[in-house]
Amino acid sequence: MGEPLIIIGNGMAAARLAEELMSRALGRYAVAIVGEEPRLAYNRVLLSSVLANEVAASEIELRPARWRRDRGVTLRYGCRAEAVDPGARTVTLADGTRFGFGQLVFATGSRASTLPLPGIDLPGVLRFRDIDDVDALNRVARKGARVVVIGGGLLGLEAAHGLAKAGSRVAVVHLMDRLMERQLDARAAAMLRRAIEARGITVRTQASTARIVGTHRVEGVELVDGTGLVADVVVVATGITPNVEIARAAGLDVKRGIVVDDRLQTSTQGVHAIGECAEHRRQCYGLVEPVHEQARILARRLAGEDARYHGSIVTTNLKVSGIKLFSAGDFLESAGTEAIVLSDPAADTYKKLMIADDRLVGAVLYGDTEDGPWYFDLIRNGVSIAPFRDDLVFGRALAMRAAAAA
Repeated sequence: MGEPLIIIGNGMAAARLAEELMSRALGRYAVAIVGEEPRLAYNRVLLSSVLANEVAASEIELRPARWRRDRGVTLRYGCRAEAVDPGARTVTLADGTRFGFGQLVFATGSRASTLPLPGIDLPGVLRFRDIDDVDALNRVARKGARVVVIGGGLLGLEAAHGLAKAGSRVAVVHLMDRLMERQLDARAAAMLRRAIEARGITVRTQASTARIVGTHRVEGVELVDGTGLVADVVVVATGITPNVEIARAAGLDVKRGIVVDDRLQTSTQGVHAIGECAEHRRQCYGLVEPVHEQARILARRLAGEDARYHGSIVTTNLKVSGIKLFSAGDFLESAGTEAIVLSDPAADTYKKLMIADDRLVGAVLYGDTEDGPWYFDLIRNGVSIAPFRDDLVFGRALAMRAAAAA
């Protein structure tokens, strides 16, 4: 029997860590996964596709229960971890079960952020974060239902698309001056807005929500400027909040997330955190690629390697059918950077590449995203683009040909 290793959380971070551990250190640990959600881990990235009826809920399950059993992984889902005692090295579950551990990993993820608005607790106010939210939205996404989505970020737009595709009349209200402002520059955001509106979705930017209107259930949304929007359903998609309460109660160093160092270790020896609940170098990541990177690094460490995590370069892909969008790295112009831009309005394509010291540091692609993974590799690896700089914006095939001919 190996050293007891408990993973609190049964989401994508826990699933990837288990996979990585099984491939690198099978038999070294007796792994137990404890999750509050009453189901096997699933791919949250595809929730919008489930909402849009593009894939079935059964298709997004990550691994069958048998896969874990065959590898000796104990799985307790549908049972919340209530308390961690770092001194006694124990985890206590809601049903009173107590596990001892040698190594512990917090992979508790995050929850949908709420808004301090009058009416936020009215029936008909929903979130878009997990499969239960998708089920709830599917129940109300009837043809002709009037839906207001608060939040024009990644999740808000994916929820709006799924609901519109199901026949609902959808309006998106967004506080900032453009959609997906954390991932897109103004030009790409304007192109995205046109594409979203072409799908019958109303978009209101620079729109601050004052309150949700209703007596016994949702009837509408009132904006700060006095505008009223009628609504049968309101979807709040304004970001995420890391699940850190159990770690804070255990005395760990917690700020916005559970603070970890480059070894992905918390303030307590042998206790780690990965995924959306973890805060590394003052940053919490809410996208899947950093989750996978952290799981891979921690598995290597637990397998005995001296691997270190130095942070992630964030990439974004919007999962709305017919819209191709990609962004990575630092795409905003600043001192010491220059932009290479290729725009073809007739083809509805746009590329913006940010260069600093002969290296690609950021990219925004709209319409033609085929070379997104290549641009991402250039950003992540810090490769000099000097040999093919003049052809960089035209894509990998041309740039590599030009570099080989030089």
